[in-house]
Amino acid sequence: MDSRAQSDTHPHTLILRNWIAGKPETTGSSTESRNPGDRDDIVALAPVTGPDDVRRACEAAKGAQGRWAARPAPGRAQILGRLGKLLTQRKEALSQFVSREMGKPIKEARGSVQEAIDTAEFFQSEGRRLYGQTVPSELPNKELMTYRRPVGVVGVITAGNFPVAVPSWKIIPALLCGNAVVWKPSDDAPGTAALFGELLRAAGLPPDLVSIVYGGGAGSTGEHLIDQVDAGLLQKISFTGSTAVGRKIGEVCGRNLQHPSLELGGKNPLVVLADADIDLAVDGALWSSFGTAGQRCTSCGNIIVDGSVMDEFREKLLARAKTLRIGDARSADIDYGPMINARFLDAWKAQRQVGLDDGAKLLLDGHTIDKNSDYTHFSGNAEKGHYATPRIFDAVTMNMAIAQTECFGPTVNLVTVSGVDEAIAAANATPYGLSSAIYTQDAHLMHRFKTEISAGMTSINNSTTGAEAHLPFGGNGWSGNGTRESGIWVIDAYTQWQCVNVDLNGQLQLAQMDTEELPEPQLDDWDALDSSGK
Repeated sequence: MDSRAQSDTHPHTLILRNWIAGKPETTGSSTESRNPGDRDDIVALAPVTGPDDVRRACEAAKGAQGRWAARPAPGRAQILGRLGKLLTQRKEALSQFVSREMGKPIKEARGSVQEAIDTAEFFQSEGRRLYGQTVPSELPNKELMTYRRPVGVVGVITAGNFPVAVPSWKIIPALLCGNAVVWKPSDDAPGTAALFGELLRAAGLPPDLVSIVYGGGAGSTGEHLIDQVDAGLLQKISFTGSTAVGRKIGEVCGRNLQHPSLELGGKNPLVVLADADIDLAVDGALWSSFGTAGQRCTSCGNIIVDGSVMDEFREKLLARAKTLRIGDARSADIDYGPMINARFLDAWKAQRQVGLDDGAKLLLDGHTIDKNSDYTHFSGNAEKGHYATPRIFDAVTMNMAIAQTECFGPTVNLVTVSGVDEAIAAANATPYGLSSAIYTQDAHLMHRFKTEISAGMTSINNSTTGAEAHLPFGGNGWSGNGTRESGIWVIDAYTQWQCVNVDLNGQLQLAQMDTEELPEPQLDDWDALDSSGK
């Protein structure tokens, strides 16, 4: 059964329905998802899910989870492999839809769908490697073993900037490990979520195993889902979003003695040392700062440059930033597209005055693009889209608010330092610790940086952004709670350990008490040694 329909009034609009307990359901109210590059284009109408429906979804998932966990792990993985094949078959159509719904340039959209394909393929193989251990016992005729067991029902809450890749990071390993899922996708990309949900079911997943409930965050569906932790219906929350919301989720899970997966914000440093390849560093800085219009948790926030090369770096960065191509996300000839929503655009606009009040200088004064704008390299619809040109602050110091606070938009700060010690200190001077990068040709300095930086991810002579499906993704400090997405490391987030002992001795044996006692060692000869050791 389909969870969406076409609108008679808007033939290109998807009418979405919740997917609860294996069937589509319609609620009384709905919200619009509009193309951020053309606000007249209504991409999807999604329901707003109330607390009773969210609760029913969690109850249904609980019933489905036991049956799914009983299926052997290689069998569960085989279905995820089929998902990877379906994603491959639908890659272009899904990529085009992602570009339309949330404004990701088509090249990036294809890359994000490929990330989901890679994730499915990786975890298909992990279905034959959900290893436990056999452990030697201290007692005779006794066997010790450990097993990974699923945690139960997982509540998944995802952001809109990677509406296929990030859900795949969470949902695929959770399912592999034998869990059920209730997913609240971003209200910026509900249509993409519906398409992904259909592929999950088409791959052969039990229809009641993954429920999808649409709506907003605070005071809406997301909050209702978090409430199910206190109700005892969720055993795990996996969340990607802001640090402020992550803290609230952590409080709820903490009082229930649960360990959530929290992938939060970042103020990511990119360091350019005196011996760096400046042209390469400019390439990396531009992509890190302005890729996806700066709307990545791994986007560069502070470019930290040795003073001896700052003039050259600044000049080249400014010249390149002025020529960045902005426009419709489905065009292949752009560097970045629109902001995802008006909320992000407003926050980006407000950051300008914050920086000026701090005493920072505007090297490049970014502005919104409207019908009166004269930005030469723009090819979108200025009157209908959330478009903004690049902003670069100069003369920034690490005590300024703009150096400490994440801004989800096309803006970056230039920070001047003297030498590697000041550079590393500046890179570590924010409460975040997600991603980082350094440009240098000195192997010793590479080693120092990767050792001393307090970030979960580090690139050397590459950008702050980018992830691969078989590497751990996540941060420290305000960027997360130590959990990781992707690779074998994420399996720890969706399983709990069980140890089993099997006593075949035929009588009760007591650990630490019935072990064989050895005679005391004799040290008589030791006392006979003279001071020379002979």
